[in-house]
Amino acid sequence: MEKSITGSCLCGSIVYEADELDKEMAHCHCTMCRKFHGAAFATFGQAKAKHFRWLKGQELLASYAAKNGTTRTFCKVCGSSLLFESSTDKGESVEFALATLDTKIDAKPDAHIFTAYKANWFEITDALPRHNEGRSPKQVS
Repeated sequence: MEKSITGSCLCGSIVYEADELDKEMAHCHCTMCRKFHGAAFATFGQAKAKHFRWLKGQELLASYAAKNGTTRTFCKVCGSSLLFESSTDKGESVEFALATLDTKIDAKPDAHIFTAYKANWFEITDALPRHNEGRSPKQVS
């Protein structure tokens, strides 16, 4: 990647930057992502923590810790979903809502995850790999 990418919340109060993206990007169909994003699925990209930084508005971040140990971070002003942190997160990567990017990227999502929980009113019609849970090969549907 030649230049960094930037992203922001809906109201523009929070801005972040990443020097490079990791290759894996996924459409997550779990119930919590659907509810948190108000959509059929959420799409996440990620960067190594050492390549990610807040440029503006870090004091406006709020988070929700779910019963399963995951944490979702959002803007206190506009409610935009920004980050997801798994219960097993070790702080090595930052997983962010791909739709918050302001910079165009060439990379595309490479999988559908947690498809066992997808909305019954939505049909996956692309040819990306589908995983009932996470990305474990034995969970492909």
